[in-house]
Amino acid sequence: MSARAHTDDHRPRRRISGVGRVLVFVYGVLALAATGRSVFQIIDRFHEAPVAFSLSALSAVVYIVATIALVAPGRVWYRVAWITISFELAGVLIIGALSLFAPEVLGLHDIDPFGRDATVWSVFGMGYLFIPLVLPVLGLFWLSKHHPAADASDASDASDASDDGARS
Repeated sequence: MSARAHTDDHRPRRRISGVGRVLVFVYGVLALAATGRSVFQIIDRFHEAPVAFSLSALSAVVYIVATIALVAPGRVWYRVAWITISFELAGVLIIGALSLFAPEVLGLHDIDPFGRDATVWSVFGMGYLFIPLVLPVLGLFWLSKHHPAADASDASDASDASDDGARS
């Protein structure tokens, strides 16, 4: 067995491939969009809806951390991904419901998801084509299928099989 093949067998498998890459890409785009929106809202007109604009900034932080956690290897980052994406889903559901049924609680003047004071999560992310509502569901589903312990056991099973083949 060559030295290169030997080192490839022991290198940790990447968690992000296929659909995972698309998921990370969409999280990255939302991180940029939410950050840009919240920075503009806070600088330009924070006094109009401070609660809503602070929630926009919070959503930006959540998207940034979730993007990093999905890419970074290891069990700690896997847990961080679960926590941030679960928080994101709760935020979308709570802020979405409040923006529809009690917009004044958020300091919103109306329920227009494209309005001046809307947040990323207003009306369940309608201003972003409901991607903020669907994305955490897909993210949690994807995480449930790509547990780091399962990936590690798959890699060790593969190396055990190659060792058995080498012995025969």
